[in-house]
Amino acid sequence: MQFSENWLRSMVDPKMNSDELAHLLTMSGLEVEEVEAVAPPFSNVVVAEVKEVAKHPNADRLNVCQVDVGSGTLLNIVCGAPNVRAGMKAICAKAGAVLPPGADGKPFEIKVGKLRGVESQGMMCSAKELKISEESAGLMELPEDAPVGQNIRDYLGLNDLKFTIKLTPNKADCLSVLGVAREVSALTGSPLNLPAFRPVPVTTDETLPVKISAPDLCGRFTGRVIRGLNARAATPEWMKRRLERSGQRSLSALVDISNYVMLEVGRPSHVFDLDKIHGSLDVRWGRKGESLKLLNGNTVEVDEWIGVIADDREIESLAGIMGGDATAVSLDTADIYLEAAFWWPNAIQGRARRYNFSTDAAHRFERGVDYATTIEHIERLTALIVEICGTGETQVGPIDDQVANLPQRKQVALRTARAAKVIGVPLTDDQVADIFTRLNLSFTREPGAFLVTAPSYRFDIEIEEDLIEEVARVYGFENIPALPPTAPSAMLVEPEDTRSLFAIRHQLADLGYQEVVNMSFVEQGWEADFAANADPIRLQNPIASQLSVMRSSLVGSLVANVRYNLNRKAGRVRVFEVGAVFLRNAQAVDGALSVAGFDQPKRVAAIAYGAALDEQWGDKARAVDFFDVKGDLEAMYAPRKVRFSKMEHPALHPGRCAAVEVDGEPVGFIGELHPRWLQKYDLPQAPVLFEVDAESLRRRAVPRHAEISKFPGATRDLALVVKQDLPAQALLDAFETELASNELGKLVQAVVLFDEYRGKGLQADEKSLAFRFSLQDTQSTLQDDAVEAIMTALAAAAQQNHGAALRA
Repeated sequence: MQFSENWLRSMVDPKMNSDELAHLLTMSGLEVEEVEAVAPPFSNVVVAEVKEVAKHPNADRLNVCQVDVGSGTLLNIVCGAPNVRAGMKAICAKAGAVLPPGADGKPFEIKVGKLRGVESQGMMCSAKELKISEESAGLMELPEDAPVGQNIRDYLGLNDLKFTIKLTPNKADCLSVLGVAREVSALTGSPLNLPAFRPVPVTTDETLPVKISAPDLCGRFTGRVIRGLNARAATPEWMKRRLERSGQRSLSALVDISNYVMLEVGRPSHVFDLDKIHGSLDVRWGRKGESLKLLNGNTVEVDEWIGVIADDREIESLAGIMGGDATAVSLDTADIYLEAAFWWPNAIQGRARRYNFSTDAAHRFERGVDYATTIEHIERLTALIVEICGTGETQVGPIDDQVANLPQRKQVALRTARAAKVIGVPLTDDQVADIFTRLNLSFTREPGAFLVTAPSYRFDIEIEEDLIEEVARVYGFENIPALPPTAPSAMLVEPEDTRSLFAIRHQLADLGYQEVVNMSFVEQGWEADFAANADPIRLQNPIASQLSVMRSSLVGSLVANVRYNLNRKAGRVRVFEVGAVFLRNAQAVDGALSVAGFDQPKRVAAIAYGAALDEQWGDKARAVDFFDVKGDLEAMYAPRKVRFSKMEHPALHPGRCAAVEVDGEPVGFIGELHPRWLQKYDLPQAPVLFEVDAESLRRRAVPRHAEISKFPGATRDLALVVKQDLPAQALLDAFETELASNELGKLVQAVVLFDEYRGKGLQADEKSLAFRFSLQDTQSTLQDDAVEAIMTALAAAAQQNHGAALRA
């Protein structure tokens, strides 16, 4: 919201300077983002009148002007502006004037000098030269009644500031100069001067028939017919200046008046060309298949979700958003229909965003606009239109006010003790009553409690906390003392068999991965590609059209991170994320950290792309593979054992992925990205990734004391020939089962697969797997017969369960 300080001070003028005013607004919750001067400093520049204009004797494009600056004598000034003429009022910089800096950054001083042999005693100025406008077509022409000799800064009000405030969505009442003035008046106690809403005499009984067919769209519709106007009338300079300093460009008188009143009181309105309306108006919901060409030139399709204003033949306007091109006013318009309405906020919210644009009207209506003052605002619009565009033939019709469905204001209770507790300062009933009175909040009171009814322009007061916020704002955030917390602080005991997510993050960082934090909402295509999720959890109001669903896997985000880095010439990427995923679960119930119908488990995922090692000389360069990342994952779970079994996953390469199991429970997956997604997402090399349940990583075994053996150990190797389609994990499972049931199984401390062979000496469908067994007895020296017995039993288990044969 941008506005002129002078405009604000015309409604409320607190006894404070501009800096103090900006600080006051910021500390009350209306953050002042910027305070900018309307014009840079310059001096000795006045209103002047050109008396005579003659051609320069030595230059075709220059004129010699006799200029009256109010000093009693005419100045001889050489001027090259194409629009200079005798009798015009313009801006003149007298000798000694200092103008704003030019391209070199230095102030420009006006001196008496000669131009092509003719003395020039000053300079005629354009608006661009004074840096009060970007227009540079020639001299800035002033109205005929501009007083000659007056300082131009005073005449144009250039000693003014433009305030830009950043409003939170709940402060829709401050989307106008009147709204900000109300706040300043409440905060400072300065009197509030409201804009004049004087009724305009009615001179005709003509009305335009209007029907409200959708009371859930439009609660109130107020209109008036005005005939015999001059749309070519010039917008007054004072109005142009206020519009420009509020970020609005002057277009035409009728449009400017509508925009001016919107900025003044916060109500968007619309002006229809009456002659272009066919029959009556109907305020209704749109119908599928209908379309409308808007004022911005776009043609949009509407349906039952979009509100419209239609006549007997076609749609004329998008309700509360933008008017249609067919009934737009032009410089030839003589008869108009003036409209001011109350549109329900939830009937406007999201509609403009659907068409990928925003308007000042939609921005206000979707937050809530005063529903009680449509008649007053129509009168304000009418008065300005008649004053500026009126003619001797102007006829003003009666106001047609139709009320269909207005909000019912409920009383909101406030407890003084509760407010004092939340704000942290002692408050009395009288202080609270004074604040409510200053804010124009009507209330009834009893000891320690208030029942408050919000005014019609406040849509943000619904619960007790809203009133507490109002009390805190007006009381002054700066007046609230900064006190240390008084709540007891107790150290919570962390169970020894769990570790924190921070410890997991640190361990992954130690393994060479960098942490990323991604959005929880992702592209719908990612869910389909990487999770085969055809029915993702959709967002009702996404922040961007592509981020429309909640993620059920972290894979898509990590692949996007890899692509982002590759596009910036990073050849080796290793990143991880610890975050929540979102799954449907009909059995889930509401709780302190849960939502009915949905699970939100934490997952830990990592991805590795590029070279296995940083560039170095010690090892041969190679790409990262499945076993590099598998080793990292096993290190994360150590000393717990991780089991990997064959699986299929929509994101991963078939045959190069595995399910991750811990203590017999599936906890995640690991593997190379599927070749299909390498091509689709333009990845030259296959990254390797894993995703596991965070809770499984947090669990860990409690340390236990174990005696260190005093006796030497031994190793034995066992090479087995099996079918090629038999996974190594199947043999490891057979060994584990045998060790658990065999009395000698306690001698085996570790089993490691150290070799795989295929080729000469084996059948085409066979492979050889070699395992190394580490054996040790903590009580006595190992005996050869015990070692041989357990190794024979292990070989027999492999042969019995999987047909394995000892390799010759």
